[in-house]
Amino acid sequence: NPQTGQLPKVKGPEMNDRDFINDGLSTCKYLTDSLNIAVREASHQQLYADLLQILNETQQSCRELFLLMFQNGWYKLEAEDQQKIDQ
Repeated sequence: NPQTGQLPKVKGPEMNDRDFINDGLSTCKYLTDSLNIAVREASHQQLYADLLQILNETQQSCRELFLLMFQNGWYKLEAEDQQKIDQ
C-alpha cells in the first residue's frame, strides 16, 4: 500500500512488484558503477562518447526506478541530525 509504506504480501517464493523494482535498481547501480570505469578508461573518442551516452541513459533509468520506489513507500529516507550535517 503506497500510503502506509507496507510491503506487498507474498504467498510463496515468487517476487512482488517491490522485489522486481528493487532488483532493477540494484542492477542499474551495478551498471552505472561499471560504466563509470569504462567511460574513464575509454581510449577512443567515439567509444568514450557512446559509453557516456549509455551511462547517462542508465543514470536516468536508475533515477526513475528510485522515484517509483520512493513514491510507493518502498524506499525510505531518514532525516539526519542537524549537528551531523553541520560537521
